[in-house]
Amino acid sequence: MKRREFLNRAGAFSVAGVSGGLSAPALLLGARPAHALGDDIPVGLLFSLTGAVAVVEHTLHDAALLAIEEINSQGGIHGRMLRPIIEDPASDPATYADRARRLMIRDKCVSVFGSYTSASRQAVLPVVEQRNNLYWYPTLYEGRECSRNIMYGGAVPNQQQDNVISWAIENFGPRFYLIGNNYVYPKEENNYCKKLLAELGGEVVHEEYVPLGHSDFSSAINRIRSEKPDVIFATVVGDLDVAFARQYHAAELNPDQMPVISLTRSEVEVKAIGGEAAAGHFSSAPYFMQHDTPENERFVEAYKSRYGGDQVTHFVSEAAYFQVHQFKAALEAVDPQNVTTETIRAAAVGKKLLAPQGEVLIDENLHTHLWPKVAQWQADGQANVLLNTADRVAPKPYAAYEGQSCTGEGLIKA
Repeated sequence: MKRREFLNRAGAFSVAGVSGGLSAPALLLGARPAHALGDDIPVGLLFSLTGAVAVVEHTLHDAALLAIEEINSQGGIHGRMLRPIIEDPASDPATYADRARRLMIRDKCVSVFGSYTSASRQAVLPVVEQRNNLYWYPTLYEGRECSRNIMYGGAVPNQQQDNVISWAIENFGPRFYLIGNNYVYPKEENNYCKKLLAELGGEVVHEEYVPLGHSDFSSAINRIRSEKPDVIFATVVGDLDVAFARQYHAAELNPDQMPVISLTRSEVEVKAIGGEAAAGHFSSAPYFMQHDTPENERFVEAYKSRYGGDQVTHFVSEAAYFQVHQFKAALEAVDPQNVTTETIRAAAVGKKLLAPQGEVLIDENLHTHLWPKVAQWQADGQANVLLNTADRVAPKPYAAYEGQSCTGEGLIKA
């Protein structure tokens, strides 16, 4: 099948404005001159294609590129094609900053899509704020950030935990064993988990952090066997999650009695773990590949047609995909003669978009309203969704910290 043919069959996203709309606050720096749109619209793709995080970021790159190809196959934006300019930051935070600067200054990109880790996003943050551009970040993250120049597409702690913690206590019990990697994201997620447990009558039997690069979980497995928690709440990532899951399975621990509930395990990790070792455990995320909607069916079909039938979609690649369509919807609402960061941002805020996971919405703090789901992994490597919220859930980036919010003094430029 030719590329244009399958993209035409992939279908278009459905977009509608919210009545009254929401306007984003103006920057203290003021507006820069409008982007001069030529025959095409340059956008940056800043995902690592080499290095330690490439195994995940390559899928984000692929999903964003698929969305760009879909948009171009349907006539582009205001008759102009999106022109992706690709940079490989090679999994190095300093290189992200350097390449972001290049995309914004040399290549005059209207927006840049990129990053998987918080470290790389934070490296780009001062660059994108200085240049007054927009950086579309698709990954779940720890919250505690509100920039007028970052479009946050992934879940924050309340969007992953509010439903799953109470559900886990009800179905398995109140005793939680917390295990994660030793950096900001797991620690902030655990801060919020402990807050919820205190409110719901749960308890932490042990809290443990392992360094990135760690692969021997024998001591953790022995402690889990000794403590006999009701739930193992995991925020280990990537290859470490693969190692942890395999060693749990090899130790013949029983997911029916003390399952792992992960915030980071997706179809990518499960594919590496193997279905048998992953089966019976759970993840909480806004999206799973098996989610049954026409929009997701089109997304999965298009992704497999483009990249191979053995490929999987997951909750970060889905966000990388729908953020490009959010950008399209915003730019379509902007006067082509007045394309600025301010006009794109104002047009994006409050606009609904029918994504594979459900109808999403960017709020005035540039975070995204999402559809939390709890799913159990099956032996075939796919997830069976057990719990889906009745409506999309608003993000609360500072939910673990009473008295702090995106509108708090000093937290954003307003």
